[in-house]
Amino acid sequence: MKEYKYTINGNKYEVAIGDITDNVATLTVNGEEFKVEMEREAEPEKKKPVVRAAAASGSADEPAAGTAANKANVLKAPLPGVITDILVEVGQEVQAGDNVIVLEAMKMANNLQAEKSGKVTAICVQVGQSVMEDEALVVIE
Repeated sequence: MKEYKYTINGNKYEVAIGDITDNVATLTVNGEEFKVEMEREAEPEKKKPVVRAAAASGSADEPAAGTAANKANVLKAPLPGVITDILVEVGQEVQAGDNVIVLEAMKMANNLQAEKSGKVTAICVQVGQSVMEDEALVVIE
């Protein structure tokens, strides 16, 4: 049982909080017992993940099968997160292992690297954008 003392407009109150069952609390105020119904906490609204279309900077999420797909390398998000930095530009040459994108996931910054050497032909995301696992980030040919 928790006990509190209050002075409101010069009046003194001694309040003891007793049992709380579901949303009804038993309070004793200056020796008099009350049953107080509390408002239920609103259940947090479950947000649905929003999947955004690729940024309009050249290419779709993935090249079509049979076209440049055999030459292209699509860097995909390894896990859901937020893009915090884009370290390359369209037309830039990159080497395998070069840092391309910084993805923040689970409060950690993850440097995503090019898997092969080539030229960046499309950047499919923007800084601040939330991405889902396996979402295309950068196309390198």
